Amino acid sequence: MKKPKLPASPNNEDEIVPSFPKPPVDPVDIKRVSSARARLFKVASQGTLLPDKAVNPEDFIKRLHSESSVAALHSGRGRGDARLSDLNIQNQTKEHRPTSSSNVVGSEIEKGILPKRSSSSSALLNLRNESEQTERSGPTLCPSNGSENKNKNRSGSGNGSRTSDDETEEEAYYWNTEILPILNIIEKADNDTDVDCLCKACIRLYKSLENGNMLGRNCKQRAILLKILYKLVDVGSDQLSLLLVKLILALRVTGKNLLNVCKLIFKISRCENNDVLFQTENILDSLLDVLKSEDMLSNSEALLYCLGAIKFLSGNANLIKYMLNENLLETLVQLMKHISNTDKESDSLLPISGNLLVQLTAILRNIADLSQSRPRFLLSGALSELCVILEQYIADKDVCTNVARILSKLSSYNDCCTALADCPRCFSIFLAVLNKHQKKQDLVVRIVFTLGNLTAKNNHAREQFYMEDGAISTLLSLFQIYYELDCCMKSASGRSESAEEVNSRHPKHPTDVEDVLIKLIRVLANISIHPSLGTVLSTNQNCVDLLIKVLEYKQIDECEELVINAAAAINNLSYYQTKHSAVRSRQLRISELLLRLLLSNNMEGILEAARVFGNLSQTKEIRDFVVAKNVYKFMIALLDSKNPDVCFSACGVLINVTVDNNKRTILREEGGIKKLIDCLQDFGPSDWQLASLVCKTLWNYSEKITSAALCFGNKETEKLIELLTTYLEEELALDNSLDKDLRAYHKVCWESEFIPVASQLLTRVQSHDTLLEPLSVPSQ
Repeated sequence: MKKPKLPASPNNEDEIVPSFPKPPVDPVDIKRVSSARARLFKVASQGTLLPDKAVNPEDFIKRLHSESSVAALHSGRGRGDARLSDLNIQNQTKEHRPTSSSNVVGSEIEKGILPKRSSSSSALLNLRNESEQTERSGPTLCPSNGSENKNKNRSGSGNGSRTSDDETEEEAYYWNTEILPILNIIEKADNDTDVDCLCKACIRLYKSLENGNMLGRNCKQRAILLKILYKLVDVGSDQLSLLLVKLILALRVTGKNLLNVCKLIFKISRCENNDVLFQTENILDSLLDVLKSEDMLSNSEALLYCLGAIKFLSGNANLIKYMLNENLLETLVQLMKHISNTDKESDSLLPISGNLLVQLTAILRNIADLSQSRPRFLLSGALSELCVILEQYIADKDVCTNVARILSKLSSYNDCCTALADCPRCFSIFLAVLNKHQKKQDLVVRIVFTLGNLTAKNNHAREQFYMEDGAISTLLSLFQIYYELDCCMKSASGRSESAEEVNSRHPKHPTDVEDVLIKLIRVLANISIHPSLGTVLSTNQNCVDLLIKVLEYKQIDECEELVINAAAAINNLSYYQTKHSAVRSRQLRISELLLRLLLSNNMEGILEAARVFGNLSQTKEIRDFVVAKNVYKFMIALLDSKNPDVCFSACGVLINVTVDNNKRTILREEGGIKKLIDCLQDFGPSDWQLASLVCKTLWNYSEKITSAALCFGNKETEKLIELLTTYLEEELALDNSLDKDLRAYHKVCWESEFIPVASQLLTRVQSHDTLLEPLSVPSQ
């Protein structure tokens, strides 16, 4: 029986199962076409921060799940997002500044969509509706403690040159000599022309406060200090604003002041040109401290803006690496747990939680692009927590999509696959998401891609998935839905594409629907690698019929990967010789469709067709088909290939055909004997399985041998004897230059597969080879 052999997965660490069919070629890596950063809040004027009016986040932080909302999410979500139409990784594209028209931003408030990142940060964001805004002429930041407004200076002057009742003489002296002169410089500076002066003053002020141990809430003149800093917010310089943010956060403001500061950071982070400011001004530590120290429930809005800013900044390679080293990932995982536990305790999902998780998971997706983040994902328990969030927020398409993006990326690695498969109920959760969002292509394609990665790794994962209730029926239901959708799209124009149109469309770029089908078929092919599950799946008529339909309606020039994956899945299922095999019952129709692949110019398609014929030709019906339709000529021609996989598949068909006595002579056609011996010479030392298959084919062919010269030809006989004699000598056959493990593997294959058949073939050929010429008939 010929073993199905599929192209190796791009991941070199995939397990090897030599006794069973291998998974089909992994689909091309998911494209990631970066769209603009997500929109979340309404644009307001730059000149002021939010009014102090109390805001209830539950009243306005809503995200619609209408079609228009979904469309907006696709077009406007953050840098690093992937579009459904392009699933293979590509370079990030430039983002465009979002529109600020009132009709657009009004809807953005309800949708909770973050604005796109722009090249300037001239707009400040507001969570309110138009009707809730109030006009303010001055800065809107206020002291974080009401009592701080009531602090009175002893001298009555406005420059703060005084001491409070609980201030020590040393503190008062330090204030008056080190801090107060800097504040005087700030107050006297012209806000329009002395921006550089103000920036330098803020840097000096921070260092002086730090040296005097006056950061946090230790400064007795904190209220005066904050009041002066708030007045600088309207200057409009992003650099100055970040320095102010650093100072204000260092003074540990809370409540509305913290919210307004986070909004200011968020506004500045929208501009990619400001990334360098976040690097040079060292504001990231202050930003991360907000995530680590602030309670989610009492500061949920501030956290939302903070996460939105970090999400923007995480698109910068240098910034994300720095934040990763500062334990950003671990902090986000803890925040996820906090959100999850809070929702469990309240027995309902808080409206703000979904918005927080959309931004949080978008950051994690950007982190997942870093190879050095994988150990952190594993050690922090992030994978398990992501599964919990996926289950809790199964109705939230945005959260589910972001989580699916993270898992699809991480599942490309074996260690992450193993950890994910060990997460409790992960397969059950994936199936629930697929059933809940059957027609959400961008979500379905990522979940199915993850399942394909998991089931490509080991039999235990295949068993886990298969044993879930309704696992195969869910996949086949999705298969049917997207097959019908693809058929409708193909016939939507009312005509088939012309040859020119087909050729103009690059076969490597499948449509959105085709990409779902590609990844669905890959999961089915991977499951069929498991001997027990593959045996059962081969009897599933619905599964086989859908695969046949793909080969019937889709040409390889239309979508190469889809057709090849369908043929590969059929190859895996055709390996199992069961009485009720659905493949065997349709094998003649399958053979007719595979003949189209052999006639194509696509070598991948030809290879897959040869592999299926290698399994199906074990029956006489298909062997007759192979001879009648001249399929064997294709196989003999493939022996000229320099690819050992192609030669292996061709030999698999020829060895089956030579089982029938009346078909053995076909090897003499097209130079078949010579090509087989050349194959043995070219690939023998490096592929003993292929060498063994060549010898078996020649053994079948020479069963009725009377003369080696007549059977093989004189030159071919000499060459065959020479090769077999050489290859049966261990010193000559095994390559000593190979490393120890690889040489040991080659030796096992050489001893177990090649030597038994090669030694017998050599004995047969030598026993029928003679240099004596036959005597002529004597005259009477």
